[in-house]
Amino acid sequence: MDKARFGLFFMLLILLASQMVVQTEGRRHCQSQSHRFKGLCFSHHNCASVCTVEGFTGGKCRGFRKRCFCTKHC
Repeated sequence: MDKARFGLFFMLLILLASQMVVQTEGRRHCQSQSHRFKGLCFSHHNCASVCTVEGFTGGKCRGFRKRCFCTKHC
């Protein structure tokens, strides 16, 4: 049973790590969830504005839970 839990945890870790770096147009972009954006994210523009204040180059709303993720060049 411990091996099954470790395997599940390991696969989840790989899945999360693979979503942290996104490659767009030959350039790599790192993503991080915004620490200052509050509530559900429905506007990419508002998300990007908050992310710019946090020191990132932009941001987009993502996921089922509508979270704001900030992006920058790695």
